[in-house]
Amino acid sequence: MKLQALAYAVLSLCAAAAAQAQQPAAKPTAANKAPAAAESPDAARQRAAENLSEQQIKSTSNREALTKLAQFYNGRDLPRFIWAMERLVELYPNSGALRLQLAQVYAGQGDKSRTYDALLKMQNLGFAYPVGNDPVFAKVHGTKVWDYVVANLDANAKPFGEGKVAMQLPKGDTLLEALAWDAKRKQLLVGSARDGAIYRAGSDGKLSEFIKPDVANGLYSVLDLKVDAANDVLWVASYGAPVYKSYTADMVDKSYLLKYSLSSGKQLGKYAIGDKAGHLFAYVSVAGDGRVYVADPARREIYKLDGDKLALVTSNPSLTGISGLAVSGDGRNLYFADPALGLFGIDLSTGKPFGVNHSPETLVVGGVSSLFWYDGCLILVQDNMMPQRVMRLKLDKDGRNVTAAMPLEAAKPDFDLLGNGAVAGDDFYFVTNSQRDLYDSHGVLADEKMLQPTKVYKTSLRFAWDMPGISAGAKPIPTGPDSKMIYQAPGADKKVESDKKPTDK
Repeated sequence: MKLQALAYAVLSLCAAAAAQAQQPAAKPTAANKAPAAAESPDAARQRAAENLSEQQIKSTSNREALTKLAQFYNGRDLPRFIWAMERLVELYPNSGALRLQLAQVYAGQGDKSRTYDALLKMQNLGFAYPVGNDPVFAKVHGTKVWDYVVANLDANAKPFGEGKVAMQLPKGDTLLEALAWDAKRKQLLVGSARDGAIYRAGSDGKLSEFIKPDVANGLYSVLDLKVDAANDVLWVASYGAPVYKSYTADMVDKSYLLKYSLSSGKQLGKYAIGDKAGHLFAYVSVAGDGRVYVADPARREIYKLDGDKLALVTSNPSLTGISGLAVSGDGRNLYFADPALGLFGIDLSTGKPFGVNHSPETLVVGGVSSLFWYDGCLILVQDNMMPQRVMRLKLDKDGRNVTAAMPLEAAKPDFDLLGNGAVAGDDFYFVTNSQRDLYDSHGVLADEKMLQPTKVYKTSLRFAWDMPGISAGAKPIPTGPDSKMIYQAPGADKKVESDKKPTDK
């Protein structure tokens, strides 16, 4: 870690030290005309970091500074590293990776109590990590509690859900990921981030080109599609991404909200922010009355189309990003996902933001890659969750609180890297093997032989509609001789009993 980054972290966390560092140096006196060489600013800040107290570290809310400090302490100051990691877990409750790293640190010290506690919390949240044979946890093996923890983390990795592959789109260098549903024609629309075309997909997965890319019309990489069936409109989020095959320097950071006729494919509108570069429109949502919203995750901004202009709805630099956008059925609330921090909303009548309340002890709402509205519920595609899953969250009448949560699909063998989706009546289509990880930051395909047909899954949005959803808490650790392990489907109340006792090998 560079000392420049450390300087920022220390100044953010240790205001007293910073203030002291800013005070003018004392004037030399006759008794001390040859003082020792002054300590360099970098050395002073490093020393300040080495002397931060537990209270100072655990009271910060500056995520960036704390992350840099954790990197600095790692390998050189174990107590302060643990304090920093514990605080980071509090600030990023949706991160399974952070929780696992902290559990590994505890295990390395042979601290069974804190290791078990950390892993039990992960299990209760629905995380699935194969810790049983991980040598990092060797010092905490050999107890009934350890066997229980391992069994339940493994249980969370079992496939769950009744959905299946609905179609396979042709293999090729097309990066098909954006989906939308044309209810009138009962067809999926598929957008390509690679060639910029928009296709109609038959029930057999065969594609027919619907809208051709064109430099003049601003159709570059297709990042999102949304249908406004009542007005016969298809909305498209287009971005000049390096992965676009016809990418040129003129497209750098140019992004458009595009409007097309859903029936003919004719372009009806092209909208940008002052026609200038520097934006990235990645998510679109359409309200029931036709109002359109578009999110710029890079700038943490959301816009609405007002006439022929895009007007700013909200801007929040404290977010880590925006990874999904959805409007409630009554058009009152606009929801968006932060990939690390979770779910938020905006009351469109007042413009006031709010958090979507839920239990952080039982529900992970981070790792979201796309977000949808359905019948009083938010549908989450969580591609950065272990295991990957699709969740349905029922909200109260005000849309501010989660009242029930149900996994629709989780840990399926077909799940490689979940992509975008589309609500189709009571069904939900989504890509299960996005291949965006095969392209580097310059848009270069690593190995064409690794490309596979794109699988599109179909699941029912009304699956287990009347069931209560995920468990409210961890099950008691079985201790009696006749105890049975309780295996739960990932985060759900669907249980299967096993005769395997916690003392069995």
